[in-house]
This record gives sequence, C-alpha cells and structure tokens, in this order.
Amino acid sequence: MNAGPTAAPRRDAAAPAPLNWDVAVATASRLIKPGPEVPRAEAERAVRGLRRFSVEAETHVREVTGLGQDLPIAEGDVVDRRDWLRGAAEGLDLLTEDAMAAVDGGERSPAGDFFGGLSARGAGVQAGVVLAYLGSKVLGQFDPYGAAPVPGQRGRLLLVAPNIVAAQRGLGVPAEDFSMWVCLHESTHRLQFNAVPWLREHFARNLGELLGAMEGGAAEVLGRLPAALREVRSGRPADASPGVLGVVELLQGPEQREVLDRILALSTLLEGHADHVMDAVGPRVVPSVTTIRARFTQRRNGGGPVDRVLRSLLGVDAKIRQYAQGAAFTEHVVGAVGMAGFNAVWASPEHLPTRAEITDPAAWLRRVHG
Repeated sequence: MNAGPTAAPRRDAAAPAPLNWDVAVATASRLIKPGPEVPRAEAERAVRGLRRFSVEAETHVREVTGLGQDLPIAEGDVVDRRDWLRGAAEGLDLLTEDAMAAVDGGERSPAGDFFGGLSARGAGVQAGVVLAYLGSKVLGQFDPYGAAPVPGQRGRLLLVAPNIVAAQRGLGVPAEDFSMWVCLHESTHRLQFNAVPWLREHFARNLGELLGAMEGGAAEVLGRLPAALREVRSGRPADASPGVLGVVELLQGPEQREVLDRILALSTLLEGHADHVMDAVGPRVVPSVTTIRARFTQRRNGGGPVDRVLRSLLGVDAKIRQYAQGAAFTEHVVGAVGMAGFNAVWASPEHLPTRAEITDPAAWLRRVHG
C-alpha cells in the first residue's frame, strides 16, 4: 500500500552527523517487506478512512481531555512502510539536533562522542536494522519534530496503512472501528504536543542532557557493559527494566539515571494518557472497543520466540509496560480529581509525575493537589 511520498532526511552538509540517516533508511528499505497484498479498492478505502478518522478522532479527544479547543486540526499523513522509515529517520535526526541544541547551543560534539568508535555509516546500518523491524510493527506515530501540515500546528502525524490493515485482519475486528481506535491514540499524542507549548522543548532538553552526560563516549560506556551484564545475571535491581533499557540504566551514573528517569516518566505518562483517552471515548465512537482492546492487548503480549527476543532487545516490551503503567496512573488521577484535575500535569514541567509517582499516583496527588 503506497499512500504518498515522504521526503528523505535533510541536513546541512557542513554539519557533522554521528549517524548517517541516509544509510539507515537505505538499509531498512532493503530489509523491510512491503506489507500485505490488498486489492486496490480496499487500499484506497483504507487510506480515505484513515485521513478522515485522523480529523474526527482529534475532535473526540478534545472533548474528553478539554485540551486544545481552539487549535487547527489537520489530516494525518497516511504512508506505507518505506515512507514511514523515511519519516521516522527525519524525525529522529531533527530530534537529535534539537536535543543537542537545547543543552549546548547547537554544538553536536557530545552526540558524536557518544557514538565514538562507530563510524557514521556503521551506526546508520545498525539503526537501519532497528528501523526495519519497527517499520513492520508500528501502526501510527506522532512526530513532534516533523514538518506540520498547517499553520498553528506542530509536528506530523503518520499512519502506516499496511500495518493497520494487517493488524486489523489479524485481530478479526471491524476495519473502521480499528482505524478510528488507532487514530484516537495518535491524535492524543498530537494534541499533547500542540496544546502544551513547553512539552516539545522539554523533551528535547532532557534528551540532550542525557546524551551530553554520556561520560567518555561509546568506548567508555561499552567498557562498562561486562559489569552491567554480570549485575543483570546476578539479579537485576527491582526498579530496572529488562532488555536494552535495563542495560542502559545499569550503564549510567547517578546524574544520567536522574535524566533517564525523567524521560521514562514523561514517555510513560504520554503513552498511558493516550491509551486512557482512546478507551474513554468509548462505544459511541468505536462500538467494538472492548473487543479491540482485549485482542490488541493479547497481540501486544504475543508473538513467536524470535519476535519476543527482538522485542526485548529493542526495548519494545518495556514500551508495552509503559502503556499499562501510564494508563493506570491516568485512571487513578482522573478518578480522584477528574480530567480537569489531571490536566494539572500539563501546567509546567514541575507538575509532571516522577518515575516513582507513576506507580504511586497518590503521591503525585498529594504533591500537586495537596
């Protein structure tokens, strides 16, 4: 399903890049499969539906959350897998630039130092392998650093048509219901970043601090890997995550862990809030929402042994836990103080929950609402 072209990552030729995103896209494009065979009429119907639902979904999200009532709404970009690869690479490139600019005025040397022993091309090949795997799984994505389609909006909403069709077929649920359900989740992310003016820069600043705090670059970080793996084998700390994420945490010193905790807490909040909202919209918009949620949750936790290993290594399993933890936090807070009270999280960075508060929402309520 080819839904439209996406520009390849662009960069000032004078600016050194620690990772060659063109190589990453080329590598991923060679590895990724095109997706399911879909009759042309069905493909065109799916693309039209996703464009329409991406607008309708945000209207429903605004009603539930009370956010962004006066913001413009634009259609999402419906893309195929290879277009998603290019869009994701462009967004990651821009995120890295913004992250480093947020902490050092645009100097890119900390990121370059972090990739240290890897050439830009070698790093690009490794990134391409990861993108190829994710490109066959991702249903949609809001990229807050991509080019917005209309004035007054920030970022770009991507909906991966072949993956949405494949998932809907695999789950055996109504096509229109599933497309709307996916759009509700991604439109919530779009609204989060557009209705909260400081959120985009806050995320980039924290990522830049993390990259800038990587002491000694890749060589020193990798030198700590054997000790970290021994700690994993001997019994992982209770608060550490599995897979790559857990190893990354073990490799960090206290300063880096503090920044990483802020990034993980924010990511968990954003994902859980989106999951809560997409279900809160309810049966009046998605009649089969209960069935979709049950089957999709089972799908998230399933897969063959090779797929499960890859998910663990790439941190996808940790991402799945973020949805559950963030949704539980949101449900607890909304149940206690309503959606208006929950929206205090967006008042300032100081009101965001800490990583500890994500699993102890009562603590956040005491701190913010007294």
